[in-house]
Parts: sequence; C-alpha cells; structure tokens
Amino acid sequence: MANPHVYVYAEYQVSIPFDKIDWAPINVEMKKFPGLLSKTWLSGVNTHSVGGFYAFDTLENAQGYIDGLLTPFARQVNGNLSVKLFDADATAQASIGMDSPFFERT
Repeated sequence: MANPHVYVYAEYQVSIPFDKIDWAPINVEMKKFPGLLSKTWLSGVNTHSVGGFYAFDTLENAQGYIDGLLTPFARQVNGNLSVKLFDADATAQASIGMDSPFFERT
C-alpha cells in the first residue's frame, strides 16, 4: 500500500444502529473515489454514531471524498457529520518509530 499523506476522521451522529444500515452499496460507492488507501469502520459504543478512519494519497482526493460521499450520506440519513483532517506526513516519523505497518523505514 502506498504511504498515506492525509488521514480523515469522520463521524455521523445518527439514530440508526450500525447493524441496521445496508453497508454493501456504500462500500461499493466508496471504492469509486480516487486516492482512498484504506478505511476502518467505526460504531460508537451506546451512541449510534457511525464513521471511520480513512487514509488518502492527497488532500485533494480526501476533500473530494468528503464532498462526494460523506456529506451526501449525512443528508441521506439525516445525521450530523463531523470531519477532521490530519497531516500524515507530519506524523510519519512518529509512526516509523513505533513500527507502524503503514510506514516503512528508509
């Protein structure tokens, strides 16, 4: 896998339990967006919030994903969306120091 340059944390506050959402078509749609390197689904304990951690190759591709998939989904499920972007390049050395599988020692 290519090294990520941007991490995205996204969380929807919704009143739909995680297991009541049909994730299959969402998984298909997300794979259509360029630059998405990985996704880890999240389900809030006792909160009905859903979201994920994402790794992207560029800030532009991360923003395209937010605008093209995350924001429309928030409207679809009538939920509030919170998104945070993180600079993976700025944290690369710390990740290498802990032997993260996403960063190789050079």
